[in-house]
Amino acid sequence: MKEALKMIEALSNAKAPSGFEDQAVAAARAYAPGEYRLEEDCLRNLYLYRNANTGDKPVFLLDAHGDEVGFMVHSIKPNGTLRFVTLGGWNLSALPSSRVLVRNKWGEFIPGVIAAKPVHFMTAEERTRLPSLSSLVIDIGATSYDEAVNAFGIRIGEPVVSDVEFRYDDKRDVMIGKGFDCRIGCAAMLETLRRLEKEDLKVDLVGLMSAQEEVGERGIRVGVNRVKPKIAICFEGCPADDTFTEPYAIQTALKKGPMLRFMDVSVICSPRYQRYVLDLAEEKQIPVQASVREGGGNNGAIINTALDGIPVVVIGVPVRYIHSHYGIASYYDFEATVNLAVEVIRSMSQEIIDSF
Repeated sequence: MKEALKMIEALSNAKAPSGFEDQAVAAARAYAPGEYRLEEDCLRNLYLYRNANTGDKPVFLLDAHGDEVGFMVHSIKPNGTLRFVTLGGWNLSALPSSRVLVRNKWGEFIPGVIAAKPVHFMTAEERTRLPSLSSLVIDIGATSYDEAVNAFGIRIGEPVVSDVEFRYDDKRDVMIGKGFDCRIGCAAMLETLRRLEKEDLKVDLVGLMSAQEEVGERGIRVGVNRVKPKIAICFEGCPADDTFTEPYAIQTALKKGPMLRFMDVSVICSPRYQRYVLDLAEEKQIPVQASVREGGGNNGAIINTALDGIPVVVIGVPVRYIHSHYGIASYYDFEATVNLAVEVIRSMSQEIIDSF
Protein backbone atom coordinates (compact mmCIF):
# COMPACT_ATOMS: atom_id res chain seq x y z
CA MET A 1 0.00 0.00 0.00
CA LYS A 2 2.80 2.42 0.87
CA GLU A 3 4.39 2.35 -2.60
CA ALA A 4 1.02 2.73 -4.33
CA LEU A 5 0.25 5.78 -2.21
CA LYS A 6 3.58 7.32 -3.18
CA MET A 7 2.65 6.75 -6.80
CA ILE A 8 -0.77 8.36 -6.37
CA GLU A 9 0.88 11.32 -4.63
CA ALA A 10 3.48 11.78 -7.37
CA LEU A 11 0.86 11.60 -10.11
CA SER A 12 -1.54 13.94 -8.30
CA ASN A 13 1.17 16.54 -7.65
CA ALA A 14 2.39 16.52 -11.27
CA LYS A 15 1.67 19.86 -12.93
CA ALA A 16 0.21 18.64 -16.19
CA PRO A 17 -2.94 20.19 -17.64
CA SER A 18 -4.17 19.24 -21.10
CA GLY A 19 -1.44 19.71 -23.69
CA PHE A 20 1.31 19.93 -21.05
CA GLU A 21 1.42 16.34 -19.78
CA ASP A 22 5.22 16.12 -19.43
CA GLN A 23 5.33 15.98 -15.61
CA ALA A 24 2.59 13.34 -15.50
CA VAL A 25 4.49 11.26 -18.05
CA ALA A 26 7.67 11.61 -15.97
CA ALA A 27 5.84 10.46 -12.83
CA ALA A 28 4.33 7.49 -14.65
CA ARG A 29 7.71 6.52 -16.04
CA ALA A 30 9.18 6.60 -12.53
CA TYR A 31 6.56 4.13 -11.28
CA ALA A 32 6.17 1.99 -14.39
CA PRO A 33 6.71 -1.73 -13.69
CA GLY A 34 10.03 -3.07 -14.92
CA GLU A 35 8.68 -5.77 -17.22
CA TYR A 36 7.27 -3.29 -19.73
CA ARG A 37 8.69 -1.46 -22.74
CA LEU A 38 7.83 2.26 -22.72
CA GLU A 39 7.22 4.47 -25.74
CA GLU A 40 5.90 8.00 -26.31
CA ASP A 41 4.44 9.89 -29.22
CA CYS A 42 4.36 13.62 -30.01
CA LEU A 43 1.08 14.12 -28.11
CA ARG A 44 2.74 12.82 -24.93
CA ASN A 45 0.76 9.60 -24.98
CA LEU A 46 2.74 7.06 -22.94
CA TYR A 47 2.53 3.42 -24.05
CA LEU A 48 3.50 0.45 -21.85
CA TYR A 49 3.97 -2.89 -23.64
CA ARG A 50 4.34 -6.02 -21.50
CA ASN A 51 7.56 -7.85 -22.27
CA ALA A 52 5.70 -11.16 -22.01
CA ASN A 53 3.39 -10.25 -24.91
CA THR A 54 3.69 -12.79 -27.73
CA GLY A 55 2.05 -10.95 -30.61
CA ASP A 56 -0.38 -13.78 -31.40
CA LYS A 57 -2.98 -13.01 -28.71
CA PRO A 58 -5.77 -10.40 -28.66
CA VAL A 59 -4.51 -7.05 -27.39
CA PHE A 60 -6.10 -5.87 -24.14
CA LEU A 61 -5.74 -2.10 -23.73
CA LEU A 62 -5.77 -0.37 -20.34
CA ASP A 63 -6.31 3.36 -20.80
CA ALA A 64 -6.24 6.27 -18.35
CA HIS A 65 -5.81 9.89 -19.32
CA GLY A 66 -2.82 11.75 -17.93
CA ASP A 67 -4.04 15.34 -18.23
CA GLU A 68 -5.95 17.38 -15.69
CA VAL A 69 -8.20 20.41 -16.03
CA GLY A 70 -6.19 23.62 -15.90
CA PHE A 71 -5.80 27.00 -17.53
CA MET A 72 -3.70 28.83 -20.10
CA VAL A 73 -2.49 32.43 -20.05
CA HIS A 74 -4.51 34.34 -22.64
CA SER A 75 -3.00 37.81 -22.30
CA ILE A 76 -1.29 40.22 -19.91
CA LYS A 77 -3.17 43.35 -18.89
CA PRO A 78 -1.50 46.77 -18.44
CA ASN A 79 -1.84 46.44 -14.65
CA GLY A 80 0.13 43.16 -14.63
CA THR A 81 -2.78 40.79 -14.05
CA LEU A 82 -3.34 37.86 -16.42
CA ARG A 83 -6.38 36.96 -18.44
CA PHE A 84 -6.78 33.22 -18.85
CA VAL A 85 -8.84 30.55 -20.57
CA THR A 86 -9.80 27.14 -19.23
CA LEU A 87 -8.33 23.83 -20.32
CA GLY A 88 -11.27 21.50 -19.76
CA GLY A 89 -14.63 22.04 -18.11
CA TRP A 90 -14.29 23.78 -14.75
CA ASN A 91 -16.82 24.35 -12.00
CA LEU A 92 -16.63 28.13 -12.37
CA SER A 93 -18.02 28.76 -8.88
CA ALA A 94 -14.82 27.17 -7.49
CA LEU A 95 -12.46 29.63 -9.17
CA PRO A 96 -12.50 33.01 -7.35
CA SER A 97 -9.98 33.36 -4.49
CA SER A 98 -8.22 30.09 -5.34
CA ARG A 99 -4.46 29.61 -5.51
CA VAL A 100 -2.78 28.63 -8.77
CA LEU A 101 0.70 28.17 -10.19
CA VAL A 102 1.69 29.83 -13.47
CA ARG A 103 4.60 28.51 -15.52
CA ASN A 104 6.95 31.25 -16.72
CA LYS A 105 9.45 31.34 -19.56
CA TRP A 106 12.19 29.93 -17.32
CA GLY A 107 10.10 26.85 -16.50
CA GLU A 108 9.33 27.95 -12.94
CA PHE A 109 5.82 27.65 -11.54
CA ILE A 110 5.14 30.89 -9.69
CA PRO A 111 2.22 31.42 -7.29
CA GLY A 112 -0.84 33.46 -8.12
CA VAL A 113 -4.45 33.93 -7.08
CA ILE A 114 -7.56 33.89 -9.25
CA ALA A 115 -9.05 37.28 -8.42
CA ALA A 116 -12.52 38.75 -8.83
CA LYS A 117 -13.64 42.32 -8.18
CA PRO A 118 -13.65 42.89 -4.39
CA VAL A 119 -17.11 43.02 -2.85
CA HIS A 120 -16.48 46.63 -1.79
CA PHE A 121 -16.53 47.73 -5.43
CA MET A 122 -19.41 45.58 -6.65
CA THR A 123 -22.80 46.94 -7.60
CA ALA A 124 -25.85 45.50 -5.88
CA GLU A 125 -26.55 43.44 -9.01
CA GLU A 126 -22.99 42.10 -9.20
CA ARG A 127 -23.23 40.82 -5.63
CA THR A 128 -26.14 38.55 -6.55
CA ARG A 129 -24.50 36.63 -9.40
CA LEU A 130 -21.38 34.63 -10.06
CA PRO A 131 -18.60 36.45 -11.91
CA SER A 132 -18.09 35.49 -15.55
CA LEU A 133 -14.86 33.81 -16.60
CA SER A 134 -13.90 36.87 -18.64
CA SER A 135 -14.13 39.08 -15.54
CA LEU A 136 -11.63 36.96 -13.58
CA VAL A 137 -7.87 37.44 -13.67
CA ILE A 138 -4.83 35.75 -12.20
CA ASP A 139 -2.89 38.08 -9.92
CA ILE A 140 0.78 37.15 -9.45
CA GLY A 141 1.64 40.38 -7.62
CA ALA A 142 2.97 42.27 -10.63
CA THR A 143 2.15 45.97 -10.91
CA SER A 144 2.50 46.45 -14.67
CA TYR A 145 2.72 44.64 -17.98
CA ASP A 146 6.49 45.20 -18.11
CA GLU A 147 7.02 43.79 -14.63
CA ALA A 148 4.88 40.73 -15.38
CA VAL A 149 6.89 40.04 -18.53
CA ASN A 150 10.40 40.98 -17.45
CA ALA A 151 10.54 40.31 -13.70
CA PHE A 152 8.06 37.41 -13.51
CA GLY A 153 8.79 35.94 -16.94
CA ILE A 154 5.15 35.61 -17.93
CA ARG A 155 4.21 35.01 -21.54
CA ILE A 156 0.99 34.02 -23.26
CA GLY A 157 0.26 30.37 -23.93
CA GLU A 158 1.81 29.14 -20.69
CA PRO A 159 -0.05 26.56 -18.55
CA VAL A 160 -1.61 27.24 -15.17
CA VAL A 161 -2.48 24.59 -12.56
CA SER A 162 -4.11 24.41 -9.15
CA ASP A 163 -1.74 25.08 -6.25
CA VAL A 164 -2.67 21.94 -4.26
CA GLU A 165 -0.49 19.29 -2.60
CA PHE A 166 -1.64 15.70 -2.06
CA ARG A 167 -2.48 14.65 1.51
CA TYR A 168 -3.56 11.30 2.94
CA ASP A 169 -5.25 10.69 6.30
CA ASP A 170 -4.40 7.04 6.94
CA LYS A 171 -6.55 6.79 10.08
CA ARG A 172 -9.69 7.65 8.11
CA ASP A 173 -8.60 6.60 4.61
CA VAL A 174 -9.13 9.98 2.98
CA MET A 175 -7.03 11.25 0.09
CA ILE A 176 -7.27 14.94 -0.84
CA GLY A 177 -5.49 16.33 -3.87
CA LYS A 178 -5.76 17.79 -7.32
CA GLY A 179 -6.03 16.02 -10.65
CA PHE A 180 -7.63 12.80 -9.37
CA ASP A 181 -9.51 13.00 -12.69
CA CYS A 182 -7.74 11.03 -13.94
CA ARG A 183 -4.41 10.58 -12.12
CA ILE A 184 -6.01 8.14 -9.70
CA GLY A 185 -7.07 6.21 -12.80
CA CYS A 186 -3.49 6.37 -14.08
CA ALA A 187 -2.28 4.95 -10.78
CA ALA A 188 -4.86 2.15 -11.00
CA MET A 189 -3.73 1.36 -14.54
CA LEU A 190 -0.05 1.24 -13.54
CA GLU A 191 -0.75 -0.89 -10.45
CA THR A 192 -2.82 -3.32 -12.52
CA LEU A 193 0.04 -3.66 -15.00
CA ARG A 194 2.49 -4.23 -12.15
CA ARG A 195 0.44 -7.06 -10.63
CA LEU A 196 0.16 -8.80 -14.00
CA GLU A 197 3.66 -8.19 -15.36
CA LYS A 198 4.83 -11.82 -15.09
CA GLU A 199 1.55 -13.75 -15.19
CA ASP A 200 0.58 -16.18 -17.93
CA LEU A 201 -2.30 -14.47 -19.72
CA LYS A 202 -4.45 -15.27 -22.75
CA VAL A 203 -4.16 -11.65 -23.94
CA ASP A 204 -1.32 -9.30 -24.83
CA LEU A 205 -1.43 -6.44 -22.33
CA VAL A 206 -0.78 -2.79 -23.23
CA GLY A 207 -1.16 0.26 -21.01
CA LEU A 208 -1.79 3.76 -22.33
CA MET A 209 -1.65 7.02 -20.41
CA SER A 210 -3.41 9.16 -22.96
CA ALA A 211 -3.15 12.91 -23.44
CA GLN A 212 -5.67 15.75 -23.80
CA GLU A 213 -8.82 13.92 -22.71
CA GLU A 214 -10.24 16.99 -21.00
CA VAL A 215 -10.25 19.01 -24.22
CA GLY A 216 -11.91 16.47 -26.49
CA GLU A 217 -10.47 12.95 -26.06
CA ARG A 218 -7.63 13.77 -28.46
CA GLY A 219 -4.81 11.51 -27.30
CA ILE A 220 -6.88 8.34 -27.25
CA ARG A 221 -7.78 8.82 -30.93
CA VAL A 222 -4.10 8.47 -31.79
CA GLY A 223 -3.40 5.81 -29.18
CA VAL A 224 -6.15 3.38 -30.11
CA ASN A 225 -5.09 3.42 -33.74
CA ARG A 226 -1.50 2.70 -32.73
CA VAL A 227 -2.30 -0.13 -30.30
CA LYS A 228 -5.25 -1.67 -32.24
CA PRO A 229 -6.79 -3.45 -29.25
CA LYS A 230 -9.50 -6.09 -29.35
CA ILE A 231 -10.86 -5.13 -25.93
CA ALA A 232 -10.26 -2.36 -23.41
CA ILE A 233 -10.75 -1.03 -19.90
CA CYS A 234 -10.91 2.72 -19.53
CA PHE A 235 -9.92 3.81 -16.00
CA GLU A 236 -11.35 7.07 -14.70
CA GLY A 237 -11.60 9.30 -11.67
CA CYS A 238 -15.38 9.63 -11.79
CA PRO A 239 -17.62 12.17 -10.06
CA ALA A 240 -18.98 10.92 -6.74
CA ASP A 241 -22.61 11.83 -6.12
CA ASP A 242 -23.04 10.87 -2.46
CA THR A 243 -22.95 14.34 -0.89
CA PHE A 244 -25.74 16.03 -2.84
CA THR A 245 -28.01 13.29 -4.26
CA GLU A 246 -31.16 11.74 -2.80
CA PRO A 247 -30.22 8.42 -1.14
CA TYR A 248 -32.20 6.32 -3.64
CA ALA A 249 -30.29 7.87 -6.56
CA ILE A 250 -26.70 7.59 -5.22
CA GLN A 251 -24.68 5.52 -7.69
CA THR A 252 -21.09 6.61 -6.99
CA ALA A 253 -20.35 6.78 -3.28
CA LEU A 254 -16.97 6.84 -1.55
CA LYS A 255 -15.80 3.57 0.01
CA LYS A 256 -18.29 1.46 -1.92
CA GLY A 257 -15.94 0.29 -4.66
CA PRO A 258 -15.40 1.36 -8.26
CA MET A 259 -18.24 2.58 -10.45
CA LEU A 260 -19.05 1.03 -13.81
CA ARG A 261 -21.29 3.22 -15.93
CA PHE A 262 -23.82 1.70 -18.28
CA MET A 263 -23.88 4.96 -20.21
CA ASP A 264 -23.19 8.67 -20.24
CA VAL A 265 -23.79 11.25 -22.95
CA SER A 266 -20.79 9.99 -24.95
CA VAL A 267 -21.06 6.19 -24.78
CA ILE A 268 -23.21 3.15 -24.06
CA CYS A 269 -20.60 0.81 -22.63
CA SER A 270 -20.66 -2.63 -24.27
CA PRO A 271 -23.67 -4.15 -22.45
CA ARG A 272 -22.59 -7.81 -22.48
CA TYR A 273 -19.06 -6.89 -21.39
CA GLN A 274 -20.45 -4.58 -18.70
CA ARG A 275 -22.65 -7.34 -17.30
CA TYR A 276 -19.75 -9.80 -17.46
CA VAL A 277 -17.60 -7.52 -15.30
CA LEU A 278 -20.38 -6.86 -12.79
CA ASP A 279 -21.07 -10.61 -12.47
CA LEU A 280 -17.35 -11.31 -12.06
CA ALA A 281 -17.14 -8.70 -9.28
CA GLU A 282 -19.98 -10.44 -7.48
CA GLU A 283 -18.34 -13.85 -7.94
CA LYS A 284 -15.00 -12.57 -6.59
CA GLN A 285 -16.71 -10.56 -3.81
CA ILE A 286 -15.21 -7.29 -5.00
CA PRO A 287 -17.31 -4.24 -4.05
CA VAL A 288 -18.63 -2.46 -7.13
CA GLN A 289 -21.21 0.16 -8.06
CA ALA A 290 -23.11 0.72 -11.30
CA SER A 291 -24.52 3.91 -12.72
CA VAL A 292 -26.53 5.42 -15.52
CA ARG A 293 -25.16 8.90 -16.17
CA GLU A 294 -27.10 11.80 -17.66
CA GLY A 295 -23.94 13.86 -18.29
CA GLY A 296 -20.22 13.39 -18.62
CA GLY A 297 -18.02 11.77 -21.23
CA ASN A 298 -14.79 9.80 -21.42
CA ASN A 299 -12.23 8.04 -23.61
CA GLY A 300 -14.36 4.89 -23.65
CA ALA A 301 -16.57 6.49 -26.29
CA ILE A 302 -13.64 6.87 -28.68
CA ILE A 303 -12.35 3.34 -28.01
CA ASN A 304 -15.80 1.78 -28.46
CA THR A 305 -16.29 3.17 -31.97
CA ALA A 306 -12.69 2.91 -33.22
CA LEU A 307 -11.46 0.46 -35.86
CA ASP A 308 -14.14 -2.26 -36.25
CA GLY A 309 -15.66 -1.50 -32.84
CA ILE A 310 -13.98 -2.41 -29.54
CA PRO A 311 -15.73 -3.73 -26.41
CA VAL A 312 -15.07 -1.32 -23.55
CA VAL A 313 -16.04 -0.73 -19.95
CA VAL A 314 -15.23 2.29 -17.82
CA ILE A 315 -14.03 1.46 -14.29
CA GLY A 316 -14.05 4.64 -12.24
CA VAL A 317 -12.60 5.41 -8.81
CA PRO A 318 -15.18 7.65 -7.07
CA VAL A 319 -13.87 11.18 -6.51
CA ARG A 320 -15.81 13.98 -4.86
CA TYR A 321 -15.70 17.44 -6.52
CA ILE A 322 -13.76 16.67 -9.69
CA HIS A 323 -13.20 19.58 -12.08
CA SER A 324 -12.49 21.81 -9.12
CA HIS A 325 -9.21 22.43 -7.30
CA TYR A 326 -9.66 19.66 -4.72
CA GLY A 327 -10.75 16.06 -5.03
CA ILE A 328 -11.55 13.64 -2.19
CA ALA A 329 -11.06 9.90 -2.72
CA SER A 330 -10.45 6.68 -0.80
CA TYR A 331 -7.63 4.17 -1.05
CA TYR A 332 -10.20 1.44 -0.40
CA ASP A 333 -11.87 2.28 -3.71
CA PHE A 334 -8.52 2.42 -5.50
CA GLU A 335 -7.61 -1.05 -4.25
CA ALA A 336 -11.00 -2.49 -5.24
CA THR A 337 -10.60 -0.95 -8.70
CA VAL A 338 -7.23 -2.63 -9.21
CA ASN A 339 -8.49 -5.96 -7.87
CA LEU A 340 -11.42 -5.93 -10.28
CA ALA A 341 -9.29 -5.01 -13.30
CA VAL A 342 -6.80 -7.76 -12.47
CA GLU A 343 -9.54 -10.38 -12.28
CA VAL A 344 -11.11 -9.25 -15.55
CA ILE A 345 -7.79 -9.49 -17.40
CA ARG A 346 -6.91 -12.86 -15.86
CA SER A 347 -10.24 -14.25 -17.02
CA MET A 348 -10.14 -12.87 -20.56
CA SER A 349 -9.70 -14.92 -23.72
CA GLN A 350 -10.47 -14.60 -27.42
CA GLU A 351 -13.58 -16.74 -26.98
CA ILE A 352 -14.95 -14.46 -24.28
CA ILE A 353 -14.11 -11.33 -26.28
CA ASP A 354 -16.01 -12.78 -29.24
CA SER A 355 -19.08 -13.21 -27.02
CA PHE A 356 -19.29 -9.45 -26.42
